[in-house]
Amino acid sequence: MTSTPQEVQLHTIERTPEYEDFMTRLREYHAKRGTTLDPEPKVGMIHLDLYKVFNHIVANGGYDKVSEEKLAWRRMASELGLFSNNEASTAFSLKEKFYKNLAAFEISTVHGKEPPPKDILEDVTAKGANLLTRTRDNFRGKRDSNVNATDSAASGDDGTPTRERSAADIPVSSARASRGLREAPPQRVIFQPDTGPTRTTRQASNQQHPPHASPANNHSQTPQHHPGMQQPMPHGGGPGRGPSIMHHPPNADNTSQMVLSYHPKHVKPLQLRAVATPSSAPSEFPRQRLPHRPAPVDAANRQPMLPGTGFDGPNIYTRCLNALRSGIPAEQAFGLNHLVKISFERGDKFRFDAFPGLAEGLVDKALEVGNLHYHVDWKVVWDASADTGDIGCLDGNNGTPDILERIASLVERDVPEALQTAEYSDRLVLVTEAVLTMRNMVTLPENAHNMSDFYPLKDLVCIILQLPPRDLLAELKHMALDIAEQLTPFVVLDGADPLYRSLLAQLASDDRGTILTALRALGRISVNLEATNKLPDVTPNVLRRIASWLLLNDDELIDACLDFLYQYTAVAPNVDKLIRTTAPENLVDHLVRLLSHGARKVQREFILHPEQKLPSRDEIAPVPEDLLQEMVRLDEPDRVHRWVRCFFEEDNDSFVTQLAAWQAYQSAFVGPLKAAGKPMITPADFIRNSTSVYKNSNAQVLREPGEAQQKFIIHGIRARPRPLSADGAEYARCYWAMNPDRKNEKCGQFFLKPEQMWNHILTAHLGEQRNEAGQFDNSEKDFKCTWGECAKYGRPTKLHLQDFARHINTHILSVLPGPTRGGSARPAWVIPAKTMAVTYEETATTRDERNPNAPLQAAGIPLSAVLVLRNIARNVVKTDAEEELVKTQKRGGERGGWNEKLFRPAQPRLFEILAENRALSPYIASLLDLIRVEADVDEDDD
Repeated sequence: MTSTPQEVQLHTIERTPEYEDFMTRLREYHAKRGTTLDPEPKVGMIHLDLYKVFNHIVANGGYDKVSEEKLAWRRMASELGLFSNNEASTAFSLKEKFYKNLAAFEISTVHGKEPPPKDILEDVTAKGANLLTRTRDNFRGKRDSNVNATDSAASGDDGTPTRERSAADIPVSSARASRGLREAPPQRVIFQPDTGPTRTTRQASNQQHPPHASPANNHSQTPQHHPGMQQPMPHGGGPGRGPSIMHHPPNADNTSQMVLSYHPKHVKPLQLRAVATPSSAPSEFPRQRLPHRPAPVDAANRQPMLPGTGFDGPNIYTRCLNALRSGIPAEQAFGLNHLVKISFERGDKFRFDAFPGLAEGLVDKALEVGNLHYHVDWKVVWDASADTGDIGCLDGNNGTPDILERIASLVERDVPEALQTAEYSDRLVLVTEAVLTMRNMVTLPENAHNMSDFYPLKDLVCIILQLPPRDLLAELKHMALDIAEQLTPFVVLDGADPLYRSLLAQLASDDRGTILTALRALGRISVNLEATNKLPDVTPNVLRRIASWLLLNDDELIDACLDFLYQYTAVAPNVDKLIRTTAPENLVDHLVRLLSHGARKVQREFILHPEQKLPSRDEIAPVPEDLLQEMVRLDEPDRVHRWVRCFFEEDNDSFVTQLAAWQAYQSAFVGPLKAAGKPMITPADFIRNSTSVYKNSNAQVLREPGEAQQKFIIHGIRARPRPLSADGAEYARCYWAMNPDRKNEKCGQFFLKPEQMWNHILTAHLGEQRNEAGQFDNSEKDFKCTWGECAKYGRPTKLHLQDFARHINTHILSVLPGPTRGGSARPAWVIPAKTMAVTYEETATTRDERNPNAPLQAAGIPLSAVLVLRNIARNVVKTDAEEELVKTQKRGGERGGWNEKLFRPAQPRLFEILAENRALSPYIASLLDLIRVEADVDEDDD
């Protein structure tokens, strides 16, 4: 079952250490292959995570298997979180990106084969599958044989089966390949099935029609002809041109008669009668030429006009515009209904500047809402000299600055809330559709910029926002706010502007949608212009409400509040008002808390020193006595296999010479085997059997650079520093010096158990003997320890044997493997990498679309919060409140001002974020630099 967009998260790039390692290997592979890698290709507007895409496609069988399965690439795109309205385009784009960047890498790493050359892989389009078997011969041959064929696989989806057609059947007017489908007929031309010849003759009109022919076809589609001329047959010998009830195939020999004679049971045969027409009975329709209107010269050659041809009238856009401006309610209902659909479905093509008069017509219709609730008829006046003083006249050229005062002086109609008349409902629907059309259209930036200086629209928004607070008008007000949100980035609004005052008044509402849209509209004023959005005259009540909204668990509302505060705190007088009318300490605390909004702790290990391997040993360990006796009892080649497993381990980067391995084996077993009367294996059989123990070991000939002599080696194994027993237990080596004067010459014997080594040291190296009871006497002597580099008893020291034996046990236990060392996954000759685990904090980030390879940048609520904090810290020192506080602090012997008062309690948290949050650290650093109090600066200067 395929995943739905609700079940699968949107595709994003997860930059984990595994991802970085994969991308490094992929870059090296493309550099070696000589191809170009797109590290973050885009499918639509989404950057692909190649590591995630590669693993998912390989898990589903790889490129070839997915390409061979019907609709598989669509399913892959859905499962990877690549959603769009055009599934086929997304599927092909995903297939193409995998084909260009990952297909050859998959063949090399997953299948272990040599990929096709790049001239038949990366340099061609992503056609079909079978990359594993593609060669120049079969690919060129297939492409040459399919020059005119269609390729459904190229679309990343399953194509439509095609019917082979000759070159003559393909329309010449086709500007692009039709992929084998019948081309759609031109618009405004009735579709006529191609069942006859491409050209009619003059005799066709006088030919007797079959009884089943349509009468309408006789006079509308068959031109006149002269009798006596031979009627040419259509392609394949079928009937004449025109639709018919019976289908006559071109080759009747291959068609069943049952098919030809089939008639649906539910269709009754029509009783047709011959009808006289000018073409079938010209004598009954004599033409009387008027003497004052001479016949045109080309009358004989003129063909009759077919239905649907000729002038088709205005298009739907002009039709709707004329209907809107007609003033007829039925026509306006038709036009507005279609304008809503067009503005929603074709918003990217529907622009105000392409349809003069559309904006005026929509505004005029929307202004009728005033007459529904007030005793006023709003109308736009474009002639400034024609000002009659009417309260309903709106200045279309310069706007109406006193529009709010006019609305306040209006008398409201008594409109019932629960029950309305049909006329009221119909008129309100038309007004709502007019406003909805404008709302849909201004979502296009070009339309919003075009309407930003259209003053009647601003007056309309003010009128709608001042309508009575009724539930049936809530939708209309929300649409007006949406229009204002799209217009404000392109306009400059001062404190006296009616639109600004109307938007500011909406912040006192209890409707979340109204507050949210009004905040966005106010925060975006002149954002696309060079002018500064000063946001004057914000009431203290609004500021306190915004500060309290920051405490809500509503990301969308918090984001809108922060955008508003960022614009508001960018002006120093506004910061002064904020300090005086709110609790600034609480506001700063909330903003610091929002710096960690949505944060998560991430732990990552950094490699300080990479993993290393000790060089392989040339010396092969001697065989312990107990292991030797056990191996002597085995027969060949089991003895060779056991010896290799106990004294060598697998390592693809190491080798031993064949001569060293044979000599070690021969010196260990030649004597015991001779004593046991068993034959010695031949050198050739020894080499052959020793290379069959480990899977990747093999006999090779090595010629090192600078050496003329060859080396015969066994590649893939290395000598163990300590051998293993038959059960896999590791032996321990005795490091007691045989000669106290030569500490470098160690004993070197191997023992499996600590008791064996302890007895060996006491008897062989210390010369102690057991008494009759089988124990050692605890005598006091001069003892000297020569184990390894031990310096504790480097000189003879008088000790009891028991005390010296405890010291020996410390050395024995240090060389014997622990309880888990024998089963450790890491070999003893591998020095693990030295790493350092770092825990850091991650918040919302985004990638710069202009520079996708740049580091991730901070985004979302944490970024907005730190920008507001930075504005407060920068501008609070410029306020009158700062001067007043500094004077008060001087009298009390304090220093620092508002920055010290607001930010000193939050500094530990700010430094923590500076150290842990890489994306926010540049902004936190600039904030800390701003809040550095003057007292600290003076102390540094002193």
